[in-house]
Amino acid sequence: MQTYLIRRTLQSIPMLIFLSILLFLLVRAAPGGPLAQAERNPNISAQQLEVLRARLGLDQPLYIQYAKWMRGILVEGDLGKSIKSNRPVSELIGERITNTLILVGTAFLITIIVAIPLGAISARRQYSLFDYVVTTFAFAGQSVPVYWLGLMAILIFYVALDNPFTGGPLLPAGGMYTLGADKTLGDLLWHMILPVGTLCLAWIAWYSRFFRAGMLEVLNADYVRTARAKGMTERTVTYVHAMRNAIVPLITMIALDLPSMFAGALFIETIFSWPGMGRLFWEAARGRDYPVLLGVILINAILIVVANIIADLLYGVVDPRVRYD
Repeated sequence: MQTYLIRRTLQSIPMLIFLSILLFLLVRAAPGGPLAQAERNPNISAQQLEVLRARLGLDQPLYIQYAKWMRGILVEGDLGKSIKSNRPVSELIGERITNTLILVGTAFLITIIVAIPLGAISARRQYSLFDYVVTTFAFAGQSVPVYWLGLMAILIFYVALDNPFTGGPLLPAGGMYTLGADKTLGDLLWHMILPVGTLCLAWIAWYSRFFRAGMLEVLNADYVRTARAKGMTERTVTYVHAMRNAIVPLITMIALDLPSMFAGALFIETIFSWPGMGRLFWEAARGRDYPVLLGVILINAILIVVANIIADLLYGVVDPRVRYD
């Protein structure tokens, strides 16, 4: 397995370099630019614009700009400086990435804990009332956009419902902590209820439906019928033999869905004012802050590659037929 891990890591390096080139060109091809507001300002002369453009390095050819950006990453571990705040991009991302991992990680953990049993029980009790309820919930959750769910959650739990003890809103509508109060774990968990709950509703609907389909396919396999014929209980057949095989494609789906998880977090962080990477990306996109945009996208690309490598390694843990020799 160690040899396989080293080989996969080395194979990922050319792909990441190609992705960095592609992302760099796509970001620079976007309309507007960091100097768009200055260009519309009648009080700034053309000469001043050229000085500002040279100071930011935007007057150089794209390949030189890319070479300097890549050299900073590979040699110095530097993602550059924000055009808007003049702060290191790595510092800005470091302040936000933990918040995003708290939000996405908590929602993902709850999703897996809830979705897998829901899908398994729904498949085991196919065409029952429980199955119909879970299937209806799954279709509804997959059809409703996550940002709409977030807005409805704010309208219901912050605007419409009141806290019977304090008289204020039932749940906070945004932020990680209460302004002016101490940053405690309880206050953090209180502010996480709406954003995490919104993400979980959407993700549980998708994964429970996917896992149900996988379980139905496995439950009709020959080896499952053989296990039943040997006298094993239905619970043992379902949760020991069938579930272990049905979870293999789910691992692939989770690795492929990692980008959409962070995309969903972008909407949720914006709606609930959560200070994470998604909100940082949105602010950078509005201001055409190239270094921050590239830094956030590159970090996401690296996370995707790492997630796929971890998924490949988990295949060998879940499925004993997989070998890395």
